[in-house]
Amino acid sequence: MTNASHRSIVVLISGTGSNLKAIYHYLKQHQLSATISAVISNRPDAMGLTWAKENGIKTIALDHTLYDSRLEFDKDLIEEIDKQQPDLVVLAGYMRILSSEFVQHYHGKLLNVHPSLLPNYRGLNTHKRVLESGETYHGTSVHFVSEDLDGGPVIAQAKLVVERHDTEQTLMERIQKLEHKLFPLVISLFIGGRITQHHSNVLLDNKPLKTPLLFDELSIPSTLV
Repeated sequence: MTNASHRSIVVLISGTGSNLKAIYHYLKQHQLSATISAVISNRPDAMGLTWAKENGIKTIALDHTLYDSRLEFDKDLIEEIDKQQPDLVVLAGYMRILSSEFVQHYHGKLLNVHPSLLPNYRGLNTHKRVLESGETYHGTSVHFVSEDLDGGPVIAQAKLVVERHDTEQTLMERIQKLEHKLFPLVISLFIGGRITQHHSNVLLDNKPLKTPLLFDELSIPSTLV
C-alpha cells in the first residue's frame, strides 16, 4: 500500500485499452495524486499493452492459455499485482471471470465498468440484448466487484436514449464515450477517499449511498464537488 498522499493503480485489460487511456489522461489532466503503476493483460498481443509501453507504463502479460486452471492463473496474477502494492485494481475491459479467491483478496479496492444499467443485462452482448428487447434506455455502470458476476454494489451509472437508428456498433461507441467519462470520475472519488465499500454497501463520504449516482450523456461532470 502506498502512502496516503499518492495512490497506486493497477489496470487489467484484455484488448485495446480504451478505458485505460481515458483513465490515464484524466489522472494527468486533473493532476490527481495517483499513478498507474502497471497494466496487466491476459492476452500478450493486447493493443493496450503496446500503448502503455509507449507511455512509459510498466506492462505485464500473463497468457491465460498456458494455465491448466483459473485458480493457478489467478494465483500468479495476484502475485504480479501485489508486487505493485496497489491501492486500487481496475478492470478495464478485462474479459475473464475472476475466481472467488481473487475477488476476496482485493475486496473493497476492485472496480469494474459494465456496459449496461445494472442489474439489467449482466454478462456479454449487452448492446444486442438491449436492442432485441426494445429498451428505451441503455447505459453503463461502475461497481465494486463481488463474486457474483456483474453483481457487486453499483457506485454510479450513466444512461442514454436508444435511438431508432442505433445498431450494436453505434450503441457500443456511444456507451464507450459514457464509460470514458464516468469510470475516471468514480476512480477519482475512490482515490480521494470519498467512495468506499462496506460489506455489500457503497459509502459516499462515509454515508450509505442508497441509490447509485446517476448521470445522462450531458450531465457527467469532470469532477464531483
